[in-house]
Amino acid sequence: MENLPPPPGIVRSIKAGFDAIASHVTAILFPLLLNLFLWLGPRLRMDALFNSIKGDVVTLWQAGGVSAEEIQRVLTWYDSVIPRVNLFWLLRTLPVGISSLPLPQEALSTPLGDPAIWQVGALSFAGWIFLLTFAGWIGGALYFRNVSWTVLTEKEQTARMPQAFMQTVLISLFCTVFLTALGLPILFLLTLAAQVHIVLANIFVLFLSLASVWVIVPIFFWPFGVFMKRQNALTSMLSSIQLTRFTLPTSSLFVLTVFLLATGLNFLWSLPSEDSWMTLVGIFGHSFVTTALLAGSFIYYRDMSEWIQVVLEKLRPSGAVKQA
Repeated sequence: MENLPPPPGIVRSIKAGFDAIASHVTAILFPLLLNLFLWLGPRLRMDALFNSIKGDVVTLWQAGGVSAEEIQRVLTWYDSVIPRVNLFWLLRTLPVGISSLPLPQEALSTPLGDPAIWQVGALSFAGWIFLLTFAGWIGGALYFRNVSWTVLTEKEQTARMPQAFMQTVLISLFCTVFLTALGLPILFLLTLAAQVHIVLANIFVLFLSLASVWVIVPIFFWPFGVFMKRQNALTSMLSSIQLTRFTLPTSSLFVLTVFLLATGLNFLWSLPSEDSWMTLVGIFGHSFVTTALLAGSFIYYRDMSEWIQVVLEKLRPSGAVKQA
């Protein structure tokens, strides 16, 4: 059997991503601006809307036979969570979106003083959801396209903006439907297992953790073909599935490494208080690192896709592999 070339290295791809962004530092502009807006800009809250309907909801629960203890538990959760929700967080869309730093939720002040508080109304709530999600898709498409341009050796291969945006919307919609269709049955089974026995629920969670690799890794690479190969949404998703099928151990380790680096460093970037100008250091560090990790992911996808094609070409004459 012919000697097969080694697959692309995880560390080498990540290092190449950092080198690419260091040479094109303007690529961090999108997460930098989003982080600054979420930090210093207004907060879009929905607690006033929920307060206006709280009495009617409680009355409905009481009529439905919900216990007073359960109602109080839900209201306590509401009072601690809902007032902290900033709907501008919806600008961070997945799987294509601009990365943002999770700033402390408790602090309300900034170096410029207390931020403005905007409240959504019953009529404007759905409109805000749609508008912010739409803006997140546009920003995510621009951001991914900009970062992919920094790693493409042939710049003319960069996806055109109309195509990139259209395919981003399609992938995002499909991802939302897919995760919803997958998540609801899982939530039902987990609740059912917890009702039977807590040990059974823990075993179910462990099984989900192991099986999630087959879902998370393909979704991570779903949009990459759009920006690296000008593929449509369906072809890009199929390419991601093919890449995962041939390289699951390495690709899952790469995704895990990216996740651990991004999440671990977020604790470092979040150390300064929200009302200190030192938060600027954290915002810049987060914007640079997450953009470099995205560039490294594009490089890994590009090199791994080329490696798969080389391996298939080497093995095809011997009959060892037949391409479907």
